[in-house]
Amino acid sequence: MYTRIMVPVDLAHKDKLGKSLDVAAKLAASFEAELVLVGVTSALPGSLAHTPDEYREKLDAFAAEQGAAHGITARALAKIGHDVVTDLDRSLLAAIDEAGADLVVMQSHVPNITDYVWPSHGGHLASHAKVSVMIVRN
Repeated sequence: MYTRIMVPVDLAHKDKLGKSLDVAAKLAASFEAELVLVGVTSALPGSLAHTPDEYREKLDAFAAEQGAAHGITARALAKIGHDVVTDLDRSLLAAIDEAGADLVVMQSHVPNITDYVWPSHGGHLASHAKVSVMIVRN
């Protein structure tokens, strides 16, 4: 049913992504699908990496770790933006096509009052993606 499952990840919060990664890995295993972990970063030095290449290496290592932990095929796709905050939704939508994903599994928080002012990234993706989007509540 699915051949490539995309999971947006924030390496700064990878310890909080367990639920969505587990769901995506179980789906990937049951459909013999590839898991594509997508991270979006800036070209500027940051707390995670000094260069885009260093970020790609860390994302590649995280994808390999997840693939080995769950016994599935996993790879990374790093998207580089000018301003991650403003480019995130656009970068994730572009990543769906670039990865060839036919399902997105994305972790989200429980909605709160600020979601009425600033829409969530998961909600934006679910509203605009041409593929199915599964939002996993934390």
